[in-house]
Amino acid sequence: MDPQSASAQSDPSGSRTAMPAGSPQGLPAWQDLALEGVSVTFNSGRAGEYRALSDTSLKVSRGEFYCLLGPSGCGKTTVLNLIAGFARPTSGAVRIGERPIVAAGTDRVVVFQDATNALFPWLRARENVEFGLSIQGVPKREASARALRYLDLVGLRDHAHKFPYELSGGMKQRCQLARALVLEPEVLLMDEPFAALDAISKRIMQKELLRIWRQLRMTIVYITHDVGESVLLGQRVAVMRRGPASSIKEEFSVDCPYPRKPTDEVVTDIYARVEASLQDEVGVSLYAA
Repeated sequence: MDPQSASAQSDPSGSRTAMPAGSPQGLPAWQDLALEGVSVTFNSGRAGEYRALSDTSLKVSRGEFYCLLGPSGCGKTTVLNLIAGFARPTSGAVRIGERPIVAAGTDRVVVFQDATNALFPWLRARENVEFGLSIQGVPKREASARALRYLDLVGLRDHAHKFPYELSGGMKQRCQLARALVLEPEVLLMDEPFAALDAISKRIMQKELLRIWRQLRMTIVYITHDVGESVLLGQRVAVMRRGPASSIKEEFSVDCPYPRKPTDEVVTDIYARVEASLQDEVGVSLYAA
């Protein structure tokens, strides 16, 4: 299934939301974001020089759920930082549509693994979600209404008055997700967002993320170490080579409708192929002796 077809699917509630026609802030519309022949070297010409990426290329279609998988140290977060505009390539190009990505912007928002440290502990849940809007100069009343709308979307409206320490791990991650979504980004960048959750909370959050993605139609680039998670969530799964000088090794299309089950024939087949590709990069068996 191509990304645009998936974007036209009805969400579980039966509603149908079209992809937005343009981009926020008067930016031009776009059809894909891409890394083109990108290399990144840290501390170039100095002690500790490290080549994180070498001639790395990928293309993500607008509205696609794209998972990036690889061993620790392979450069997944570097790729995310390049798309976010937090880092610049040593060579090559990073673009969204025809526009080069040279700095951070609210059209691309990051959700981090550690929600506890990502949230401001002195602000209540609603105030955390409002924060980005206040920086943009959105009037208080409008910011509050939008914050409550997105807290409702992630199932936290009744907890809007709570401080982060009063929220469970899953609730903190929902709050961080609402804080990202309230900015109404074109691209949601997720760096192992559910890795710290228990198994049941993780499965609930995966289901909720798919519901929100299908409702809002944003593009998601999702980093994970979990083969099963990548195959259950992603329309495409890219496996990266081990570092240094990493790049995209191969991509797998997951042609299976949502919701997916680990026992679905297509899922088990793709899982085995992705696992084999990843195991080659890890260099040891991924199965317990």
